[in-house]
Amino acid sequence: MPRPGRRAVVVGLVVAAGLAWAAQAAAQVKGWPSERPPKAIATRSFKFPPYQVRTLANGLQVVVVEHHEQPAVTVKMLIRAGMAQDPAGKVGVANLVMTLLDQGSATRNARQFAEAVDDLGAASGTQAGTDVSFAYVTVMKDSFGAGLDLLSEMVRAPAFPAEELERQRSQVLSALTVGYEDPGYVARMVFERLVYGLHPYAFPGNGTPDSVVRITRDDLVRFHDAYFAPNNAILAVVGDVAVDEAVAMAEKVFAGWARRSVPTVAPQDTPAVARRVVVIDKPDAVQTSIRLGHLAMPRKTPDYLVADLAVRILGGEGGNRLQRVLRIERGLTYAAGADLEVFEQTGHIMAEADTRSASTAEVLRLMVDEFYRLQQQPVEPHELSDAKAYLAGNYPLTIETPDGIATRVLNALFYGLSLDELQTFRDRVFAVQAEDVQRVSRSRLMPDRLSIVLVGNASAFLDSLKSAGFKAIDVIKLADVDIYSPDLRRKGPAGAAR
Repeated sequence: MPRPGRRAVVVGLVVAAGLAWAAQAAAQVKGWPSERPPKAIATRSFKFPPYQVRTLANGLQVVVVEHHEQPAVTVKMLIRAGMAQDPAGKVGVANLVMTLLDQGSATRNARQFAEAVDDLGAASGTQAGTDVSFAYVTVMKDSFGAGLDLLSEMVRAPAFPAEELERQRSQVLSALTVGYEDPGYVARMVFERLVYGLHPYAFPGNGTPDSVVRITRDDLVRFHDAYFAPNNAILAVVGDVAVDEAVAMAEKVFAGWARRSVPTVAPQDTPAVARRVVVIDKPDAVQTSIRLGHLAMPRKTPDYLVADLAVRILGGEGGNRLQRVLRIERGLTYAAGADLEVFEQTGHIMAEADTRSASTAEVLRLMVDEFYRLQQQPVEPHELSDAKAYLAGNYPLTIETPDGIATRVLNALFYGLSLDELQTFRDRVFAVQAEDVQRVSRSRLMPDRLSIVLVGNASAFLDSLKSAGFKAIDVIKLADVDIYSPDLRRKGPAGAAR
């Protein structure tokens, strides 16, 4: 065997010395780092702005929040209809309705409407949510009346011009083409379909390629006629305006908006929570997108706040065990987390991570184990205090602007919550104890009945999944995925609709 050269000997001595020094240093600073980051600064006092709620003769509910820090006013309207009210087979209608709301009215085209907003130095926007939809206008105080007129024009008299519909349809289809090549997008879409079954919450709000191409202008008009009524809306006026002035102006602008009957939204069934593992095979993928979770609770559930803290400890801001285990301790992913999403009828918990194909089974096993650990073991005091500090400390930041205040108030009224909860939010957060988190985790978490979706190169991890204890696995090729199909498989030629 040849002897090592001088350079190799020198390098070897240096490495050995380095290792000896490292061992000595480690002995001197055993358990490094031994100190936690500095404590958060003391919580400042906070008071939610004063508000009043009035109801106009036509049924329009008006909430006024006086916020005199800036000479501006936000008028924001909530419509009690969203993507969950999309017609069967035409998912994406609500999204297109809201997108086109400010793209032309009975008296102005899209360019003229945009110029009217600019002339006021205003900002406007729309959004379709799951249960509700929003439209808003923000103006300076002296343009309050004109801003309210613009909002009225948007919600009461949209034109839905054919050319704008086609332009928006083209943009949605382009976005869907990109989304269907993104493993993360596909994983979430299939996960929500698994969790909610054929409930309206199961389908993506921007639609699918199949549904978007079938939507007509008449579909938009019918949706608007059905749900856009004063007795199906809540108007928030937030800013530098007195209550009486705001209510008087709302009565003036919306008095001619006639009350009418609105379709009843009946609760729909969701599937029983059960263990399912679905692999969407994307052979060219070098990473696997992992999504897992199960049904949760409606927003109005009394335990919602405690459940929110529990999920934050699992994978959210202020806690995030998943991030610590998967990234910091194991180096298996760049990011991992979990979230609790709740709606009017129900909700879901979803944990997520992306990892290289070879680590798929290990990451999935660790994620499931964290669900079990949160359910079976009390949380550490510092975990709970960190999660509470984040939630309570971030709350004032969410209501710094009139729009943020309006959104909080509108959501509280829609979900039937007491507006007093907006004032007591931080006190209720700090009142949560470790026993509360464990009680809710035991009653709400179901680690033995998780819906699991993995999108990636199936051949690279299927065997290791089975070895890790995941036996019943349903494998579907990406081109064959059809979320409208009961078994998620497209009937007919693969990928025909795309």
